Amino acid sequence: MDRRKRIYNGMPSTELGTEGWHKPWSGGNGGSCVEAMKLGDGRVALRQSTDPDGPALIYSHHEIATFIRGAKDGEADFLLA
Repeated sequence: MDRRKRIYNGMPSTELGTEGWHKPWSGGNGGSCVEAMKLGDGRVALRQSTDPDGPALIYSHHEIATFIRGAKDGEADFLLA
């Protein structure tokens, strides 16, 4: 029987544990940050720091890498307008 925990989009982030979460995008925003965790299989989990018990969004390595590259290239600037 496979006893590994199924990791899925929208799962309670607490089920991923409390260790390993990082705030790479924190700043002077009053503590409202996006937290990220690299999962053992290479995927990335994101959660809202003000709701650490809330859902985790799970992205593949390719998805998160594509997003970061696009953001660096200005493709997400429309989110700031």
